[in-house]
Amino acid sequence: MVEIYVRQNNVDQALRALKKKLQNEGILREMKARQAFEKPSERRVREKAEGIRRARKLARKRAQMEGLIPSKPRKPRR
Repeated sequence: MVEIYVRQNNVDQALRALKKKLQNEGILREMKARQAFEKPSERRVREKAEGIRRARKLARKRAQMEGLIPSKPRKPRR
C-alpha cells in the first residue's frame, strides 16, 4: 500500500513523490505492459535485453568498485 502525505497544501510535491514511488516499485511499467497484448516473441526479446542491461550495469559497478574505471563525480547536494 502506497501512502503519500500532502504537507502544507503542496500537491505538486506530493504528486512528484507518488510518481517516484510508483516508478521505484515498477507499477508504472507493469501498467504500461498490461495496456496491450505482448506477443511471446516480443516478451522474450524484451526480457533478454533487460538481462543484458542488468549484466552490463553490474559489471560496470564491479569495475568501478575495483578501480578499473573511474566513477562519475557526484554533484554536491543543495
